[in-house]
Amino acid sequence: MSAASTAELPPARRKHRDDTRLALLFILPASIGLLVFLVWPLLTGLYYSLTEYSILTPPKWVGLENYTNMLSDPVFWKSLRVTVLYVVINIGVQTVLALLIAVLMQRLTQNTWLRSLVLTPYLVSNVVAAIVFLWLLDSQLGIVNLILQGIGFDPVSFWANEKWVIPTIALVNVWRHMGYTALLLFAGLQSIPEQLYEAARTEGAGEWQLFRRITLPLLRPILALVLIMSIIGSFQVFDTVSVTTQGGPSDASKVLQMYIYENAFGQYQFGYASALSVALLVILMVITFAQYFLTRAGQSDLD
Repeated sequence: MSAASTAELPPARRKHRDDTRLALLFILPASIGLLVFLVWPLLTGLYYSLTEYSILTPPKWVGLENYTNMLSDPVFWKSLRVTVLYVVINIGVQTVLALLIAVLMQRLTQNTWLRSLVLTPYLVSNVVAAIVFLWLLDSQLGIVNLILQGIGFDPVSFWANEKWVIPTIALVNVWRHMGYTALLLFAGLQSIPEQLYEAARTEGAGEWQLFRRITLPLLRPILALVLIMSIIGSFQVFDTVSVTTQGGPSDASKVLQMYIYENAFGQYQFGYASALSVALLVILMVITFAQYFLTRAGQSDLD
């Protein structure tokens, strides 16, 4: 369009064109980052999953061979079971405690300092938290076992016992993420009109009835989205396992991300590791969509 024809446009249309160009300019860096760091690695991983590839040789096309090998790989299925066990413990305990903290903050106090204190564990990196708990829960020198022995119990091998290792890792991450999850739920609680609680109290409803008949139904969309995000993050647990147990003992804590890492950077089987990553992506997509529609996360009972 020439300068003369542009000048003939109404002022509103010229302003709209200028705003569109400015908006495109602002989203350009994020779009480039999305393409470079998300879309391109995703497409590359899909391609490598169909090849036999190590860093020393060029990729060799093998089609679906990596996926068929994965289906008959017992370590893959054990890693998947371990990951699911971790997710169930982590999400179950974290959600219950976070919801309890959020409700208590809403009912008792909404002090900003208290909210900051609740969020403090989330500011600690996963690696630092894992190192600290590795020392605290050590079977010989850890303060937790010293306390247990002091009150007459036998020491517990939290990191070396096949039955204890996954619950231990899960509870470490519960401690770190619980405050953040509680604040998300607390923000959702703020959207529930106080008049509903007042009307219910007038009818004689107690705290449990208020929670069961008002809080939970109206908090459902936020709770569903928090669960979706928490499950996606939990399935990708890696750093806590890498720092504390490295998948042991006897693969009892070898989560799927740890198995992917071992294949890629331990055995240099990048093709097979890419296939495992694609399988994890598919699992997360199925769980996310199923949970989204089953919990009606996009709908609110306030409407």
